[in-house]
Amino acid sequence: MIDGLEVHELAVHEDNRGWFKENWGGEKLTPKQQNVSFNAKAGTTRGMHAEPWDKWVSVATGRVYGAWVDMREGSATYGEKFGVEIGPGTAVFVPRGVANGFQALEDDTTYIYLVNQRYSPGGAFCSYREIDWPLEPAELSQKDLEHPMLADAAPLPPRKILVTGANGQLGSALRKIWDEKMADFFARDEFDVVRPPDLDFSQYWAIVNCAAYNDVNGAENDRATAWAVNADAPAGLASIANDHDLTLVHVSSDYIFDGETEVHAEEETASPLSAYGASKAAGDTAAQVARRHYVIRTSWVFGDGSNFMSTMADLAKRGVSPQVVSDQRGRPTSAEDLAKGISHLLETGAEYGVYNITSDGDTAGRDEIAMAVYIGVGCDPSDVHPVTSEEYGKDAAARPKESTLSLDKIKNAGFSPSNWRAALAIYLATLS
Repeated sequence: MIDGLEVHELAVHEDNRGWFKENWGGEKLTPKQQNVSFNAKAGTTRGMHAEPWDKWVSVATGRVYGAWVDMREGSATYGEKFGVEIGPGTAVFVPRGVANGFQALEDDTTYIYLVNQRYSPGGAFCSYREIDWPLEPAELSQKDLEHPMLADAAPLPPRKILVTGANGQLGSALRKIWDEKMADFFARDEFDVVRPPDLDFSQYWAIVNCAAYNDVNGAENDRATAWAVNADAPAGLASIANDHDLTLVHVSSDYIFDGETEVHAEEETASPLSAYGASKAAGDTAAQVARRHYVIRTSWVFGDGSNFMSTMADLAKRGVSPQVVSDQRGRPTSAEDLAKGISHLLETGAEYGVYNITSDGDTAGRDEIAMAVYIGVGCDPSDVHPVTSEEYGKDAAARPKESTLSLDKIKNAGFSPSNWRAALAIYLATLS
C-alpha cells in the first residue's frame, strides 16, 4: 500500500428515485477547487498525474478503476502502485505527489475530485503503461501518451518549511537543524511578514515565524510598528496557512502575562503590562486562528546575536559593574532548545495548540543570571549589583515580575529541554 493513500467507504442511500451520498465530510483536506471529469466511453483512460496537492476522488455516475503510483522523492513507498474500483460508495484520499489515474469502466461515467490547491502548472508524470488496466486503454490524450515510464520520470520533490526572520537567534539555530532540502530561510528583506511576497506556497507544508519586533521599550513610542509586526503579521500568516493547508508555528512571549502568577501554564489568560506585551498577546491569539498551529511561548532567549547574556559577558570582560534588576524572575532559553523543541513538534505531528518551550532548570532573577555569566567568563560575580525595577528606573515599559513558563505539556509531548545553566556554560564558551 502507498504510504498516506486511504480508501474510504461512503454511505450510499438508495430508494426508488436513485441514490444519495455525502461525498466529503471534512476528511483530510480543505478543498480549494472541485473538478468534474465526464467520460463518454468505457475504456477512457487518464493519467498518471502527480500534482503538488492532495486529492479526494470519487464518482458521481458510473464506475472507474482508480490507479496510483508513488512519485514522491524520498518516500518510503516510492514506486509502489495501487489500484481499486471506485463506485458511488468509495472515495480515495490521494496525498500530494502520488500520481493519479483512472479508467472508465462504464459509458457516461462522471469522475469527481476535490483538491486543496487551485490548479497551476507543474508536478510529476509517468506513463499510464505502468498500470495493468481492467480494459484496453482507449481515448487517451496526446500528453498522457507522451509521459515517460517511471524509471525515466523525475520525482516530485518534498515540500519544505518556510522560515521567516531567518537571521535572528532562533532562525540561526534552526539553520543548524534543517538543511536547504528541508527548509527555505528568508530574512526580512526577502520576506516582509507585514507585506508577504507572492510565493508559490504549494511547495511548503509549514511556516515557522521567527520574525518579531523585540524592542520592549521602543514599542511604547512605536506602537504601530510593534502591532504591525507582532499582531497583524501573524494574523496574515494564519490566513495564508489556512488558504494553503499549511502548519503555522508562531513564537510568542512571556511578556503576554503580568507576572503575578509564579508559573505560567498554557491555559493562562493573557494580561500584558506593556505595548510590546499587548502586541505579542494579539499575535499569539491571531496565530491560533490557523487550523494547524503551534503557538510557542518562550522567554529570555540567548543564541547567535545580541541578547542579555552576550551583553553581560561583554560588560564583564570590560570590567563594568552593572546594576541588574533582582525582582524579575524566570528561566532563560537556549535558542538551540527552542529550535529543537519546534522541530520536535513538527516532526512528530504533535497535537496542535499552544506550547511553552524554554530551557529547563531553576527559576532565577536577572541579577542571578548576570552573576552566572560573570562566573562563566571568569569574572567576579560580586561586580553585579542587584537592584529593584523601581531603583533601576531605566525601562519605559513595565516587565512581568514572574516569567517562568510551565514545561509539563512539551515534556508530555516527548521533548526534554536542557538545563539552562549547562546551556549557558556551552554558550559562553562559544563567545571566548
